[in-house]
Amino acid sequence: MSIWNAVLLGLIQGIAEFLPISSSGHLAIVNNLFKLSNISEGHALFQSLLYFASLVSVCLVYGPELRLMGYELLSFGNMGPLAGQERAHYPAARCFFMLLLGTVPLFFALPFNSRIEALNDRDIFIGIMLILTGCLLYVSERMIPGTKNEKSMSVTDALIIGLCQSVSTIPGLSRTAVTMTAGVAVGLRRDFSVNFSFLLSIPAIFGAAILSFGRAVRDGIDWHSVPAYLVGTAVALITSVGIIHIMRYISRKGRFGSFAYYCWVVGVLSVILHLIF
Repeated sequence: MSIWNAVLLGLIQGIAEFLPISSSGHLAIVNNLFKLSNISEGHALFQSLLYFASLVSVCLVYGPELRLMGYELLSFGNMGPLAGQERAHYPAARCFFMLLLGTVPLFFALPFNSRIEALNDRDIFIGIMLILTGCLLYVSERMIPGTKNEKSMSVTDALIIGLCQSVSTIPGLSRTAVTMTAGVAVGLRRDFSVNFSFLLSIPAIFGAAILSFGRAVRDGIDWHSVPAYLVGTAVALITSVGIIHIMRYISRKGRFGSFAYYCWVVGVLSVILHLIF
C-alpha cells in the first residue's frame, strides 16, 4: 500500500466514521472504484489501526464524560444507578450501564460477520444502503425530539438503540445515522442522542478493531506497508477529532437533514458507476 492510498483511506475513515454517511460504505466504494489496496484483503492490520484511531478520537473528545463515569462507578454505595432516586445521584454511572445494555445486541451480529464483510464488494448494494441512510436522516430531521437524557432514558430505549446499531454493521448503513435516528425516535434530546451514539461507538469500534487485528495475525502482516499504515492512522485520528467536535456543534445548533441529500447523491452515483464500469 502506498502512503497516498493510506492517507486517502485514513481521511475517508476520519470524515465518514462520525458523520452520518457510513465510513464502511465510502471505504468500499473508493476501494472498488479506484482499485486501491483493499483494506479487507491483505491489509487487515491497517483496518484495525483505522478503527483504533476512531476509538482514540472518541475517548479524547469524551474524556471528561468517561472520567465522570469512572468516578461515579467507583463511588461508595453506587450499587443501583438504574432505579429510583439513584438516577439523579449517579447520571454518568447510569449512562454507563445504558451503554452496556446498548452494546449487547451487537453480539447477535457476530455470527454473520463474514457474510456482512462480503457485501463490501457489492457497490449496488452499498449504494442502496446509502440511499436508505439518506431516508433515515430525512425522517430524523422531521422528528420532534423528546426530553430524555441519561437520567430518564429507559432500559428499553437503550436496547432499541443497540439493536439498531447491530443492524448498521451492514456496509452503507451509517452507524451514526441509524443510532442517532433511533435515539430521537425513542424520545431522547437531539444533542444527547448524538452524544449517546458516539459513546456507544466505543465498545463497537473496539470490537471491530479486535476482530480486524485477529484477522491480520491469522492472514499475515505486510510489514513493508506499516509506515504507510501509521501515516494513514494519524490522518484518521486527527480528522476524527475534528469531525466529532463539528457533529457536537451541529447537534446543538442545527440538524442533519443536509447529509440526507449527500447520501442520496453518493448512493445513486455508486449504483450508476457500477452499472457503467
